[in-house]
Amino acid sequence: MARRRTTMTALAAALVFSLAACGSDDSGSGSGGSGGGGGGGDAAGKVGVILPDTESSPRWESADRPLLEAAFEDAGVEYDIQNAEGDAQRMATIAEQMITEGVTVLAIVNLDSASGAQIQQQAAQQGVATIDYDRLTLGGSAEYYVSYDNTEVGRLQGQGLADCLNAGGVTQGNIAFLNGSPDDNNATLFADGAHEILDPLTQYTQVAEQAVPGWEPDQAATIFEQMYTQAGGNIQGVVAANDTLANAVIQTLARNGQAGQVPVTGQDASVEGLQNILAGNQCMTVYKSAAEEAGALAELAIALINGEEAETTGTAEDAEGGREVPAVLLTPVTITRDNVGDVVEDGQVTAEELCTGEFAADCQELGIS
Repeated sequence: MARRRTTMTALAAALVFSLAACGSDDSGSGSGGSGGGGGGGDAAGKVGVILPDTESSPRWESADRPLLEAAFEDAGVEYDIQNAEGDAQRMATIAEQMITEGVTVLAIVNLDSASGAQIQQQAAQQGVATIDYDRLTLGGSAEYYVSYDNTEVGRLQGQGLADCLNAGGVTQGNIAFLNGSPDDNNATLFADGAHEILDPLTQYTQVAEQAVPGWEPDQAATIFEQMYTQAGGNIQGVVAANDTLANAVIQTLARNGQAGQVPVTGQDASVEGLQNILAGNQCMTVYKSAAEEAGALAELAIALINGEEAETTGTAEDAEGGREVPAVLLTPVTITRDNVGDVVEDGQVTAEELCTGEFAADCQELGIS
């Protein structure tokens, strides 16, 4: 197992280097893209990857797509990467097209478990192996699951909020939860982990909790505005499931003169999230290296193409399907102002992206360049 982790670390580092070398060649928010591997590999097969959207997080197009392209190119594997743009029917159509065009491995980031399971059933009928990427499809039939330990993500968020409240001298008060999409199993796990940490802290009263359909930031803003109003503005901390939702919270707090006074958590270590941390408006985020996750997916896909059994780190429970799914579960990391530079050093964001305008002085102070 240790050998596999060493290989994965090396592959992740290579992917970061490849992404940096690509620079402005990233295709941005395009919905599709395919290519043939140009590396030294001789894998005979084709990988299809369907990303979920461009709304829930910027990572899908800014990080995952170019990293996966680099990995498959390097391995000499033909690939087709497309984006469902938040439309389950579009994802089903893309999957059908990919299967018809002969992919041998199909990886999806499902928009919901029901539609994801249907895609995987169709793929299985045609002898196409499937992988769940980032989100587990409950009741699905994927051979493998690649993600982070999502309950641990939630624990880090819960502990992060508790630490920020303590640092601010807030020994009691009201906290709110702005969770991810109700049809995203990851969102459930994030909330479970956060509650595991915060529920025993009875000095904090949980006054509001609601999921945000589709992770949509506009809905998040509306939902939190309602929470804030109903609480009479008496909220001392917010568990926001990712940086996009956190930014929606921060905008509401700013309109009420409380940005930077109410700790807000996040996830993804996006440029927006990191800038909110530098500004003092977000107390932490959870970093999940896209290079590690993309590298793990590429390794599994290539193993399946070659008819090999891929190594895993454990299993993930699919309670709806009554099975344990072989999984590669990676370790998330807490990011606060003190270690924002680690995300830049890791290559997930660049100093040029992060240290713009008003944030240049913060970057200089923290030695980020």
